[in-house]
Amino acid sequence: MRTVTVVGAGLAGCEAAWQLAQRGIDVELIEMKPHKMTPAHHSADFAELVCSNSLRGDRLENAVGLLKEELRRCGSLILQCAEETRVEAGGALAVDRHGFSALVTERIRSHPQIHVTEAEVTDVPEGPVIIATGPLTSDALSEAIHRYFGGAEYMNFFDAAAPLVAAESIDMEQAWFASRYDRGTADYINCAMDQEQYLAFVEALKTAEEAEVHGFEDKMVFEGCMPVEVMARRGVDTLRYGPLKPVGLKNPATGTEPYAVVQLRKDNAAGTVYNLVGFQTHLRFPEQKRVFSMIPALRNAEFVRYGVMHRNTFLNSPQLLDRYYADRRNPLVAFAGQMTGVEGYVESTASGFLAALAMAAKVQEKPLPDFSRETAIGALAWYISEGSVGEFQPMNVNFGIIEPLGYRVKGKANKNLAIANRALERIDAMLPTL
Repeated sequence: MRTVTVVGAGLAGCEAAWQLAQRGIDVELIEMKPHKMTPAHHSADFAELVCSNSLRGDRLENAVGLLKEELRRCGSLILQCAEETRVEAGGALAVDRHGFSALVTERIRSHPQIHVTEAEVTDVPEGPVIIATGPLTSDALSEAIHRYFGGAEYMNFFDAAAPLVAAESIDMEQAWFASRYDRGTADYINCAMDQEQYLAFVEALKTAEEAEVHGFEDKMVFEGCMPVEVMARRGVDTLRYGPLKPVGLKNPATGTEPYAVVQLRKDNAAGTVYNLVGFQTHLRFPEQKRVFSMIPALRNAEFVRYGVMHRNTFLNSPQLLDRYYADRRNPLVAFAGQMTGVEGYVESTASGFLAALAMAAKVQEKPLPDFSRETAIGALAWYISEGSVGEFQPMNVNFGIIEPLGYRVKGKANKNLAIANRALERIDAMLPTL
């Protein structure tokens, strides 16, 4: 049986390598860290979480909650490690970032059928191969992929990571622990702002000095990871209807909802570091300190990491890839992760999972797995491969891309839950063949 090469040890690459190895296939996993790092990565460990420690909502009424449950049932390595390093975050699946990456790394390195090679890949390997080098693929490999597809253009956008603060530096007289609508445990630190404070904060954001990011324009940001200063420029209330939404968060000191609320979420299991939720930014570091310290509870905050911004690239996948994330011309060359146009950690995991299952079937001469649009895993794969897509842009999983029900259900939450239950029935029926 032929060895399958997996390039890149992010979430998609690790999931792909694991699924191949679990099916008795020898895997060479090639990762350029630690010899060469990207601007967004800081650790030599695999599956490094950069933008957030949250894998988002866990409820089946949310599409990402459904996607996670499908992956759990299918034996996802990433979901197993996430559950084992979970930290409380209300209705979200959040992890101790460093513990999570360390656990994924240990599982991958200790698997008897996975051989890890630390090197930069500068050309597209001969198949069978899954390339999962992420949105910050090295220049040399990006150029090689460009040549491989005969000059087909990459597309690109910018995304950003939020700052982190030391827990002990947060003024808890100006904040309180709670989850929105008191769902789950009180896992977020909520920092209230009154109208005057909020308006001054928005004005400061709009005029703050930005770090130079080559080629950046507001129109090129990804909507799901938009810098706060870009949101501030879109309208005075944009932040109040976004990450600073106060709905469902009553201040116990007053018994009322504040005008705006900045939420902080644990970034490690010890609870010593907190992430400013939704505060992705590309402001200069001194400006971040100045402007974010205008939040009353963060007036004396110690910033242990400032926000950073980087350019992400992705393929024009509907023209290049099939619903197994494989090159339409060569089924033994596949891609996975954010470079395919799926957006988000869970979505990247799902792409690596499906690309690996399909590759395993090909090298073992078995039938290809048939994930339909009725499942979240399948719907994502269909989205990135549909030739009818006009202007292709990265997409988080959502119920809009999943096959609708053939009957009417009253209420959005009830409808979504019915779609989720149907999807899980399809997944359970497939499990014996996967």
